Amino acid sequence: MNGAQAMVRTLADAGVGVWFANPGTSELHLVAALDGEPRARGVLCLFEGVATGAADGYGRMAQAPAAVLLHLGPGLGNGLANLHNARRGGTPVITVVGDHATAHERYDAPLQSDIAAVAGSVSAWARRPVDVADAGPAAAEAVTAALAGGVATLIVPADVAWSEGGDVAAALPAPVPEPVAGDALEAAVAALTGGEPCVLLIGGDATRREGLDAAGRIAAATGARVLSETFPARLERGAGVPAVERLAYLGEMASAQLEGVRHIVLAGARRPVTFFAYPGKPGDLVPDGCQVHDLGPGATGALTALADTIAKQARPALQVAGRPEIPPGALTGETAAAVIGALLPEGAIVSDEANTSGLWLPGATAGAPPHDWLSLTGGAIGQGLPVATGAAVACPDRPVVCLEADGSAMYTISALWTQAREGLDVTTVVFNNGSYAILSMETTRVGAVPAPPEPGTITRDMVDLSRPALDFVALASGMGVPASRARTTGEFAAQLGKALAEPGPHLIEAVVPPLG
Repeated sequence: MNGAQAMVRTLADAGVGVWFANPGTSELHLVAALDGEPRARGVLCLFEGVATGAADGYGRMAQAPAAVLLHLGPGLGNGLANLHNARRGGTPVITVVGDHATAHERYDAPLQSDIAAVAGSVSAWARRPVDVADAGPAAAEAVTAALAGGVATLIVPADVAWSEGGDVAAALPAPVPEPVAGDALEAAVAALTGGEPCVLLIGGDATRREGLDAAGRIAAATGARVLSETFPARLERGAGVPAVERLAYLGEMASAQLEGVRHIVLAGARRPVTFFAYPGKPGDLVPDGCQVHDLGPGATGALTALADTIAKQARPALQVAGRPEIPPGALTGETAAAVIGALLPEGAIVSDEANTSGLWLPGATAGAPPHDWLSLTGGAIGQGLPVATGAAVACPDRPVVCLEADGSAMYTISALWTQAREGLDVTTVVFNNGSYAILSMETTRVGAVPAPPEPGTITRDMVDLSRPALDFVALASGMGVPASRARTTGEFAAQLGKALAEPGPHLIEAVVPPLG
């Protein structure tokens, strides 16, 4: 057994059978090893950023890692943005990066690079086995590291992969979540029961049903408000699920949500800050005089312990079922959201990178049948289509809806080809407003110009996507995905209903005006 076979079989024994891959010469022994492992599934992606984003989407829904196979340092570099998103979301991912054979390193070949340095920026754990005997054990360690909630990176020299003498390593014990520390629990109890305005800010696994139930019980017993982090990795929501408001993206809106709060209890979330610095405005969103209390790791367990302490008899308030009416007329971000809220199927997985066109989506879909919402955890755009791809591989029995902005879509548009190749049930809606609308808005907010960019200026040109116009129907059709274009709510409702009713991938280009 060579080193590549030892790694592949070790990972398969640990339940890691899906490999999102864009391999090269140095990884071909690993590819060949997949052929010899009946539990392995190779999913080819045409760009490394699609492979890493798909592994992120898979991990969010499967709660277990997929492997992503990349070619040397440049391949890892191409996939880095979506590994950043996975890191920020705490997604279990195993990144396998091929490297030059050990004896070849001294030649400084054209693709030679410091892979460990690049990997270190996104990895919770990284290891480079130096001989074939270490191949299996390194793979076993990678699984344990990923299951702890993060990106684990295996850097595999080609000679370690091709050399004989490898062996399968037994899976290591799964990591056990740490219990909430007694002093942290006591501080949170005091904050929540002291009579002062308190916010419970949740993230991580606490945005799933068990954590939401515990947070809702605490809110019902104490009067505390529950907010989730702005971009939760996976938020369970819909009718019959405890409702939770998300912390606003815009700093001034988030400050309004937190105004007057004297205590913020963190459960799986980070201290709230603005996404960027703005001239003359604070970056820290914690109000003056407010104390922050962190429950530490294991958000759901910590919330459950807290709820059992102060809210044993309480019941969470559940979201009431309700859908918007489909309005007549032209398609806008607001009317498109109403159509999506009216038609979203039960059990759907929504990959949301709609950006400015999606501002109305939370309200329009709140009372839809229960569903999962996957958001842009790290802010690096180009996530929506790949995450939808990985989620569909992880959950083939559930419909996946990808809500995608036009500019973001172009970063990883080749994910459509993988969806077609694999026959994945993904319905993609691209909101085409012909611009990087978020940048147009932020240009004013950072004070770069006093008003929205003027026509004919370089600033305006840098946010304009209309010269030439992007044709997403042609792009999708060229990659084997049936596609259509909608300009009215009637057209959009008919096309969305048809796409959701048919298996396999579909794309709808929703032509909408830019925000403002």
